[in-house]
Amino acid sequence: MSRMGDVLAGFHAAWEFESDSVLIRYERGIRPPKLFQALGERRIPLAAIAGVSLTQGKRGTVVLRLELRPGADPLMDAAAGQLKEGGDPYRLVLPAERETLAEYYADELRALLTESGPSEDFLVSAPDVPLQFKAYDAKASFDGNTVRFRWFWTGASSAKWKAGDQSFPVAELSGVEWRSPEVFEGHLRLVRRDSADTQPAQPDVDPASVVFGLGYGPVHESLPFAAAVLCAVRRSGPVAAVPAGAPRRDPADIAERIRHLGELHEAGLVTDEEFSSKKAELLAEL
Repeated sequence: MSRMGDVLAGFHAAWEFESDSVLIRYERGIRPPKLFQALGERRIPLAAIAGVSLTQGKRGTVVLRLELRPGADPLMDAAAGQLKEGGDPYRLVLPAERETLAEYYADELRALLTESGPSEDFLVSAPDVPLQFKAYDAKASFDGNTVRFRWFWTGASSAKWKAGDQSFPVAELSGVEWRSPEVFEGHLRLVRRDSADTQPAQPDVDPASVVFGLGYGPVHESLPFAAAVLCAVRRSGPVAAVPAGAPRRDPADIAERIRHLGELHEAGLVTDEEFSSKKAELLAEL
């Protein structure tokens, strides 16, 4: 940038422009997204940025956004496009009267960008460990070397309860799958190296998965967790894709998922149409 240390402050974050990076500090404004509060701040090397956009926002605002290279940030790789617009940590929302200033910084940044395409290494740091969160069926914890799932008898399926609490050294993992808790059947799944080429079980019966639910595994807790695990896995070897498809479930587990679906429906998080459709899908798996 032309001047180091310049700061552009928005509603929920402030961007500090430096010669080789952009330092984003969150937790500004009224009711910032909980994910922003959890992140605190993130330093984004210029080498991790593929582009910069400036667009019109809602209700007299403009939006400055960093477009990161695929593979450069474990957080965005783990999110896999599932974050809602308002929860995107690389959007800076500004009053419309600051559009000229935002355009100046966007042009300055573009002039410094030299990299594009996928990155072979994570260039943005992962969230600090240790991390933990409560899923619907377990307490998940990660100390930087091992992921642990401790099942809750009130939420874990019979298959998980019989399998017992689980420990997964990072060296035994080849990938991580995070499905947002803001959609039905949200979960976090660990892909083991010895099973990366096999068909995965449904998350509610897979001992390498924890499932989310109403109030369990929220984005601001489970996504940084997934990103930290993903970064550790990447350092230990190649990251595998998660195979699609699933076997039939145990009837008791089907009943439990339908009960959970009913809770979401009663809370207004699932529409009548979605409830009926998903219930039919679950019953078809018996």
